[in-house]
Amino acid sequence: MIDIKLLEYLESYLTEHRKERFDNVLSQRTKHFTVATEDVYQLHNTSAVIRSCDVFGIQEVNIVEELNSKRIDREIAMGAQKWVDLNRFHSVKECITNLKQSGYQIVATTPHEKDSVLEDFDISKKSCFFFGRETEGLSQEVIDQADCFLKIPMVGFTESLNISVSAAIILQHVTAKLKASDIEWQLTEEEIIDKRYDWCKKTIKSFNEILEHYKN
Repeated sequence: MIDIKLLEYLESYLTEHRKERFDNVLSQRTKHFTVATEDVYQLHNTSAVIRSCDVFGIQEVNIVEELNSKRIDREIAMGAQKWVDLNRFHSVKECITNLKQSGYQIVATTPHEKDSVLEDFDISKKSCFFFGRETEGLSQEVIDQADCFLKIPMVGFTESLNISVSAAIILQHVTAKLKASDIEWQLTEEEIIDKRYDWCKKTIKSFNEILEHYKN
């Protein structure tokens, strides 16, 4: 549990504008929805998904790196990885197990005979939207473990979208519906306090020295 007096002391090193910005952003953050990417080969695609999560208020992103393990492209993410929590997994099984233990249903974003069109998606359940590789799509393991399937309606000759575009379209739609609902989607008070501390740590220069000074 974060010491509130310590947090207030740390925040005294922030400008009023920065503190207000933190409060405003955190008031729009959610863990009701999360995203998972599975072995995305093109680094900029994962980075762009992280950026979309930040833009639409998704606090956590799950990255499966069973085959492809690369660092996040900071230039493409444009600093979003500082504000979004990244959970990294070495296998799909490990990722799905963790998500289900946290109460999430697994949503495979892929055309399927049992799929749900985006407009009809039920936002009431905690959901993790899985996005697969650029060419192969999601693995059979994700398909087998999925609780439901989701597709974006398309009317042109093209039958697929880039992963980062798909993620942006889906997240914009479901978060808009979520925030217009009466579902309790916001972070808990404890989660907000934890993020305030975490963002102070990532923002304040000489954080360790300031922390040591407080303790003494």
